[in-house]
Amino acid sequence: MEWSEETIGNLRALWAEGHSTAEIGRRLGVSKNAVVGKAHRLDLPARPSPIRRDGATSGLPRRSMPRRVAGPTLPPLSSTQPLVPMAHTVIMARPKPVAPPPRVQAIPPRPYGRLVACCWPIGEPGTREFRFCDAESVPGKPYCAEHAQLAYVKVRDRREDAA
Repeated sequence: MEWSEETIGNLRALWAEGHSTAEIGRRLGVSKNAVVGKAHRLDLPARPSPIRRDGATSGLPRRSMPRRVAGPTLPPLSSTQPLVPMAHTVIMARPKPVAPPPRVQAIPPRPYGRLVACCWPIGEPGTREFRFCDAESVPGKPYCAEHAQLAYVKVRDRREDAA
């Protein structure tokens, strides 16, 4: 875009009248961004913010954000102080002990945390039929021999493709 002296004069006049940059652009036949850029290069006075009109606030002072406190916010517990019972302590009956849930037989881990059972998913996750293979896994792999063949595909030698 070429800015002629006449166009620059019109820009200065419209800017001084207080028109928006979009309106000035429409009247001059240029984009709003072209108006903003040229006004900046001409060092025209800054426009008032469309969000804060005349610098006025809502009348209420703005609250500052609370400062974060570094470190603990509660005093440390002292194990040397004896507990003092309150004057009106209500003692409630203790609940009857609940029998612990039955123990689930866990699969013993191999040395160094390696898996014993195959982790190949079978079925659709989220359905009742979903399960894992659970066959004995290949040492060092999470899958049994059959599923390891599916999961680990040998990389072909690229030199064969070049010939």
